[in-house]
Amino acid sequence: MILRIALFVMMAAGLLGFGAVAWVSAHPRTAPAEQTKPVTVTVLALVHDVRAGTLLKADDLAARDMLPADAGADAILDTPDVRRDILGGMVRRALAAGAPLRTGDVMHPGEHGFLAAVLRPGMRAVAVAVDSVSGAAGLIWPGDSVDVILTQTLDDTHLPASRRIAGETVLQNARVIAIDQLLVQGAQPDSPDMKSPKTVTLEMTSSEAERVQVATRIGRLSLALRSAEQPADALVDTPKPPEPVWAGDVSNALRGGAPTQQPAAVVLRVYNGSADGKEFRY
Repeated sequence: MILRIALFVMMAAGLLGFGAVAWVSAHPRTAPAEQTKPVTVTVLALVHDVRAGTLLKADDLAARDMLPADAGADAILDTPDVRRDILGGMVRRALAAGAPLRTGDVMHPGEHGFLAAVLRPGMRAVAVAVDSVSGAAGLIWPGDSVDVILTQTLDDTHLPASRRIAGETVLQNARVIAIDQLLVQGAQPDSPDMKSPKTVTLEMTSSEAERVQVATRIGRLSLALRSAEQPADALVDTPKPPEPVWAGDVSNALRGGAPTQQPAAVVLRVYNGSADGKEFRY
């Protein structure tokens, strides 16, 4: 009897083990597939379209993640040092927005012939001395466009006060190609060690260069920053120089001159015989 019970127990255990093996075989335990993230590199790309000859500024650049195969071996990687060194660099060819910058696309400041390459055919580079005020308080950056304004004081004492001080625009829409040595150093405008500029190098024609050189001997030159909406390389055709602005055009006091003095009264005394004379004032 005991032997028969033991045999049934063994058979039951065997059936349970066989069923467990069959269930596990029919329902295999599957591990979730590992999600492999593709390896990318961060490269420098352009925020907007740029033309050949553009001088790169901080707001022209953006970071873009790309697959190494798509970026290519010559793509410029985005690092703080690279960004600092590439500012002021000249783009050799036209590039579209989002395009990665490549080593052959940018001519770096300090390279031989860099300044000559920045100039457009037939143009000249002329340095203009400025201070913190006449140089627009350091708000001008290479690639911007400016007007050059001459302010002069005339020494002719025979002229009325309203005609002794004049201001006029001697050059319009000149492209800035260097601020001191910032073009070479690649410094950012908001750099903590940035000093007040002393010279601004402008691009102009030979005749414009002559006008500016003469203007430096006449009076004080100041720079006026132009809107960015106007193309930086557009030349303004001004066959007739703008009319000067005189002191009297600005100041009502100077235009009015000195207060008019009332003429002295005319006194007429009339005598009638020996009586005291009478005075009549006119």
